[in-house]
Amino acid sequence: MHLIVGLGNPGTQYELTRHNVGFMFLDEIADSSGASFSQTKFNAQVSRLNWKGHDLLLLKPQTFMNLSGGSVLEAVQFYKLSPAQVIVVFDDLDQSSGAVRLRVGGGHGGHNGIRDILARWGQDAFYRLKIGIGKPEHKSATANYVLGKFSNEELENIKGNSFATARTRLEEILKRS
Repeated sequence: MHLIVGLGNPGTQYELTRHNVGFMFLDEIADSSGASFSQTKFNAQVSRLNWKGHDLLLLKPQTFMNLSGGSVLEAVQFYKLSPAQVIVVFDDLDQSSGAVRLRVGGGHGGHNGIRDILARWGQDAFYRLKIGIGKPEHKSATANYVLGKFSNEELENIKGNSFATARTRLEEILKRS
């Protein structure tokens, strides 16, 4: 089994915001498999499904972005997962909007959700599937920018091209296991 964590913030006011691209990607995976997030466990919305022959547990922490680590740690400990079985999907300010990057290990890169996972779990060798959201013109506008909604054009690109690339990267990870 693999744990796929989508980072975001709970609540309708955060739907379709840049910071919730991890939640959006997991929703797309669940929808394409006919699954839903009908269960709450580990202080998260969860969905267990078979995706392209792989057993996945999708996890959307409901603790807000900066406290995602507790939810991830509970799931990892319950299922006794290794870092190689965990994939975290999240927004990346340092990439242009729509770019997708896969990385294993490393630091938090300024992302508070990843920072909390690293602090609570003490492991860094998990997969990071980063979806670029671009960055605001001025650093002082970062909070409003990440909590702002995608434009229609950005959303179309993210849900189309970016998610297609992210699905391909996810398949690559799963085939290695």
